[in-house]
Amino acid sequence: MAATAKRNTGTRARGASQGRSGARAAKAAPATAEFSKDEELHAYREMLLIRRFEEKAGQLYGMGLIGGFCHLYIGQEAVVVGMQMAKKDGDQMITGYRDHGHMLAMDLDPKGVMAELTGRRGGLSKGKGGSMHMFSKEKHFYGGHGIVGAQVSLGTGLGFANKYRENGNVAMTFFGDGAANQGQVYESFNMAQLWKLPVIYVIENNKYGMGTSIERASATTDLSQRGASFGIPGEQVDGMDVRAVREASEKALEHCRSGKGPYILEMITYRYRGHSMSDPAKYRSKEEVQKMRTERDPIEQVRARLLEKGWASEDDLKKIDKQVRDVVNEAAEFAQHDREPDVSELYTDILL
Repeated sequence: MAATAKRNTGTRARGASQGRSGARAAKAAPATAEFSKDEELHAYREMLLIRRFEEKAGQLYGMGLIGGFCHLYIGQEAVVVGMQMAKKDGDQMITGYRDHGHMLAMDLDPKGVMAELTGRRGGLSKGKGGSMHMFSKEKHFYGGHGIVGAQVSLGTGLGFANKYRENGNVAMTFFGDGAANQGQVYESFNMAQLWKLPVIYVIENNKYGMGTSIERASATTDLSQRGASFGIPGEQVDGMDVRAVREASEKALEHCRSGKGPYILEMITYRYRGHSMSDPAKYRSKEEVQKMRTERDPIEQVRARLLEKGWASEDDLKKIDKQVRDVVNEAAEFAQHDREPDVSELYTDILL
């Protein structure tokens, strides 16, 4: 686990219902934790890797080198990186189809991730899973899942296994605001609280379930309180500030490890691209997206702090960007030239 952050005075809203305007305006209170120089640089590199990787994936998709669906994580990087900084070895992640960023945060090889996108044998699922179906037991990443909300039940099962084995691990189960209305989510909540399972339910509220705003899809928009009837505590978090994410994640992880059961974190975040690469996102204005990019971008916030505190110069940050781009370009080259799976792979990994 990352070193404990120095605390400043301040308060954060702890789950008081904010109604429709609260969730829409993303008024989760600011971070109260400050990062050290090394922590800021780590967060910057990790988020930048995800950003550049997703940009390259979008390019390859446009070139026809990636087929099927492709859901990019651009704009939401602080959520998974902040949680990565709080977790310990052995903690699991499981998520839906917007999964590339989660895999990179779990230290999976960018070459393996990109090669899976292009359907090559060097991909994490041997080129047979594609964008939405990757997995690594070694890294405790239990998949992207294409069925909306399906991973919530599976993440609850991971929590059950952790409690049964008494290994002290926590299952971080990610899903979106659209999936938050699925029935299996509440069945999972009930079971997790009944048996006090170590699960953090991370609701990545990026405001739009596919092309429908949360106000039009959900009767209640403070998703952090969706577990209230089960007695599950929850809070809204500024998912565009990596410091706020890590601070809230540390609290939730401690709650779960201490045997108190599950916890809900609603990450108020925003995706810059459409729901998938095939979505032109005409249901929102360009001005809305640009305002978020200009005022709330998670990477630019860290960049500004590094420069303001004199912890990095413009040249230093350019070097980091070049290093990250080199990693991503190498992954893209591998993904384009690696061999495709042999036809015999059609008959492997099949459950009869």
